[in-house]
Amino acid sequence: QVSALSTAQVAALTTTQVAAMETADIRALTTAHAAALSTAQVAALGTGQVAAFETAELRALTTASIAALSTAQVVALGTAQVAALDTAQVVALTTTQVAALQTADVAALTTAQVNALATADIAALDTAQVEWR
Repeated sequence: QVSALSTAQVAALTTTQVAAMETADIRALTTAHAAALSTAQVAALGTGQVAAFETAELRALTTASIAALSTAQVVALGTAQVAALDTAQVVALTTTQVAALQTADVAALTTAQVNALATADIAALDTAQVEWR
């Protein structure tokens, strides 16, 4: 049913409505739907919902939406999801979010993604996270 919504309708959903979406609804979102989500809507998603995003839909999120993810939401991202982030999205990650990445997530980052990290982001990684290569 969610896939039948227009992007305007998705953008008009309240944070309560977004938070009530089933993981199947999240998986049914198109890239246009994902791009239409506001930062408040993305912040309202539960960890299971964030984990349900397909990589293409996650890449469609704005950099502001990526920056709005809680550390719990970042931890919920799978390795393939983290690896699929574009460099602008990686730049948008806060130092706290980077520190929350799982060791496997950090290991999956491309050279371009690692180069996009700020010095403070690199400094926030613990020893296990930097021993990936």
